[in-house]
Amino acid sequence: MDLTKQYIIQVIGLASNNLRLSSQKIEVVSLLKERIGNSENLGTDFQNMKKITELSKLAIRLNEIYLYLSSNKVDFLKLSEKFRDHIQLIIKDLSYLLDSTNPSSFKDSIQKLNEYRSLSITTEPVVNSEQQEENEKSSRIAVKLENEKLKEKFILEDDKHDDDDQTYFQNFEVTILKPIKHLDSLLKKVVLGTTDNEELQQYSEIMKFNGNLSEKFGSEIIANMHKIFAKALLYIKEGTLIPDKELIEQMRACLIVIVALVRNKEVDIKIYLNRAEEFGKKIQNM
Repeated sequence: MDLTKQYIIQVIGLASNNLRLSSQKIEVVSLLKERIGNSENLGTDFQNMKKITELSKLAIRLNEIYLYLSSNKVDFLKLSEKFRDHIQLIIKDLSYLLDSTNPSSFKDSIQKLNEYRSLSITTEPVVNSEQQEENEKSSRIAVKLENEKLKEKFILEDDKHDDDDQTYFQNFEVTILKPIKHLDSLLKKVVLGTTDNEELQQYSEIMKFNGNLSEKFGSEIIANMHKIFAKALLYIKEGTLIPDKELIEQMRACLIVIVALVRNKEVDIKIYLNRAEEFGKKIQNM
């Protein structure tokens, strides 16, 4: 079993120790840990868990932990501290899962998860020869760039929700997502130099407020993305940061990570997360 699975399984186990568990709840915890241990792709499984009502809340938290462990930015000196934070992060949602299910219904959920997994398995095209690969290299690069643009559009586009699909974090979601479109437009104005200091200050304060809200909600990655963006706006206002194309892409990466995590978009955002975190280090050093 790899370290990521061991880490998440231990987080679940220690979080469950903070709850009052009946024999049925203990069995559900055991089944959950077993399913994670047998997972062939944790990222895909956590995305599919979000589609299953009773698993969705916990899946959001576990996916945040998974993204942290997969980001290649793990600070091993602070890992034990993060481990404790992650335990606290999932207690509430693990409790919700255990209160809303039993071993029989949980097994039904796992069966759904396995069916989703089977449907998502795809095969990659085989390259016939090295020469063919070389000939198609430029084409693949173009496709990759186009796919990235489509991915960004998919993440940032509005979702349509039915009333029955609302969750306990609805108000949080609305608050966080409300300024995103304006911020995306603001970045275009920043490049053109058509923004004023008042506008930059206003949106910086909004992002700082939403970052603090995200922190209270327990969404550390979302909170960090807001804080990075807020500071960047202030540095642009002060003239410390020059708004070139690279800077705008780094700031836009923060927005993409925020929206993807809040809306639970089933898209690999590692490239944006890494880009945003590298930018965050630059901001911190300044």
